[in-house]
This record gives sequence, C-alpha cells and structure tokens, in this order.
Amino acid sequence: MMRVLLLLAALLMSIGAFAANAMDDNKALNTNYQRFVEAFQSLDPEVLEKVYDENACYITDKQDREIVRGRQAIVAVYHAFFGKIKRKNARIEVDFRLLERTIEGNSATDVGYYLVRFHPAADTGEPVSEFAGKFVTVAKKQKDGAWSLTVDSNNGADSRFYFDAKPVPNLYYGEQFVRSLKP
Repeated sequence: MMRVLLLLAALLMSIGAFAANAMDDNKALNTNYQRFVEAFQSLDPEVLEKVYDENACYITDKQDREIVRGRQAIVAVYHAFFGKIKRKNARIEVDFRLLERTIEGNSATDVGYYLVRFHPAADTGEPVSEFAGKFVTVAKKQKDGAWSLTVDSNNGADSRFYFDAKPVPNLYYGEQFVRSLKP
C-alpha cells in the first residue's frame, strides 16, 4: 500500500512539473507576439532578432516574392518595411489572436489571426486603415528555454475573423484593437 501511495505521489508531482513546463513554454512563446507588437510600435526591426531562429524561413503572402531565408534576411525585410513607414511620418500597430497551439517536444506550431493598423501622418488628412490576415508559425525551443520562430507564414484575411476570434486559455490574445474601423 505504501508503494502505491509513493507511486501516486510521484505521478502527481510529475504531472505538476509537466503542467508547469507547459505554462512556461506558453509564456515564452507568447513573448514573441509581444516582441512583434513592440517592434511595430517602435519601428525597430532589431527587436525581431530575438524572435527568429538563425535559419528561419519567412513565407509572405506576396506571389511575386521568394521565401525569405535566415534571420538577417528576415530582419532586413522588416527594416525596409519600417523604413517606409518612417519616411511617411506614419506609425503602424499590430496585434495577434491565437486560436491553436501544438507543442511536441521542442517544437511548437501556432495558428491565428493578426491585425495591422496604419496611421498616416496627421498632415495628410488620410484616415487610419487596417488589414488583417491568417498566420502559421513553427517555433523551436532553445537551450535557454526561449522559443524562436523557424517558419513564419501568413496571408490576407477579412478583419472580422480577427475580431470574432475567441480567447483560448494560455495563448496570446491581443486586446489593443477592440473594434474594426470598417463599418
């Protein structure tokens, strides 16, 4: 009987440790989305160096673009994009709503929606605009417990999908955009 109780106690402790690790992994993975928000708000592509793996692949929704390979090449894409925003004296915001996350060993796959808001320079008189999309990312767990994206893929979607997405426990759920600009 004592042996059964000891085995049961050991099992409960390992389940607790597993749950704690899963919570730590979710928190670390969610940090990447916070970094994207920060990079867009500050127009600082260097923030994204912490997000992407050295050999990451970025698959854009542009039909005339190749797959971007490598962290430095991906950061260069954001550098050019943020540079355009800066030259227009504009600002841009992004946020995400995750629908699903699968963690298997040291690999994690996230699926969700994103929304981007473009704020033109005040002197243009142009309205704020928004566009949305769907994304899939694959991340790899590093030795220090951080997760870096190895694959980042996205394409366009109607913004209502972002706004209709419901929170999922432990997954990143952006709340900075509470309603669509579209009627």
